Amino acid sequence: MERSNTLQRIEKWLLRETGKAIADYNMIEEGDTVLVCVSGGKDSHTLLHLLRILQAKAPINFRLIAMNLDQKQPGFPAEVLPAYFEKTGVDFRIIEADTYSVVKEKIPEGKTTCSLCSRLRRGIIYRTAKELGANKIALGHHRDDMVHTLFLNLIFGGKLKAMPPKLVTDDGAHVVIRPLAYCAESDIARYSRGMEFPIIPCNLCGSQDNLQRQKIREMMQEWDQKFPGRTEAVFSALQNVVPSHLADTKLFDFKGLKAGLTPAAEGDTLFDPPELPPMLAPRGPLDGDDFPLPVVAGA
Repeated sequence: MERSNTLQRIEKWLLRETGKAIADYNMIEEGDTVLVCVSGGKDSHTLLHLLRILQAKAPINFRLIAMNLDQKQPGFPAEVLPAYFEKTGVDFRIIEADTYSVVKEKIPEGKTTCSLCSRLRRGIIYRTAKELGANKIALGHHRDDMVHTLFLNLIFGGKLKAMPPKLVTDDGAHVVIRPLAYCAESDIARYSRGMEFPIIPCNLCGSQDNLQRQKIREMMQEWDQKFPGRTEAVFSALQNVVPSHLADTKLFDFKGLKAGLTPAAEGDTLFDPPELPPMLAPRGPLDGDDFPLPVVAGA
């Protein structure tokens, strides 16, 4: 397929951001076997494609295995992904498990299915990774997902918690990575359309209009329309945490504060107005002329 200059620039930008995230968080190292979870959506398709490009360029050796979980949803085109994987030469596994029936049986009509569906998928993914000897599990969550999760936990859960770029599973057996952590959903969507990936929509929960995540998504879209760059600013805040200016006694020794001690890193700002940076437009793949590709971690 002959690709336009715009598509090539988007790809170069996404590769740059993905490579930088991998390097910043040391996501992939020499000898890793990475299980790439591919649902058939735009995010996971983009993730797999970018990782394959980086794999070919990286100065380290690591293995990629694409995995799709066939949840036996009615009308699911089970032949689409295997045909695509075979056509592109991807090492893959298709896992069949009727989680659809379990979710429909357990969750009342009209209620959110995402939580139970996610737990069931997670257990199957972890088991598959163990069977295949994969020590890393790559998910297609992007920057917008991480920001939305922050607000979900903040507004609905009363907790300052987001979606980390890298974590260890509860059993300690695997490391979950999110290489698209620095990538904007809008860029991924444009790239996916241009690449004409065989997209398979999720019909189990995608039509539920009352999802809290959808409300957060709409809120952020409105903010970004009124004040461009707000999603980037919130994500930047996740990387610039000041424990002494929050209220969690587990993160900062408020009880031990006394006059004469070394001041906190950010200083005394009690009577100072907040120092807000100028409102900048978000930077994307069509800004600037060159995006050097960073070296994948482990080099």
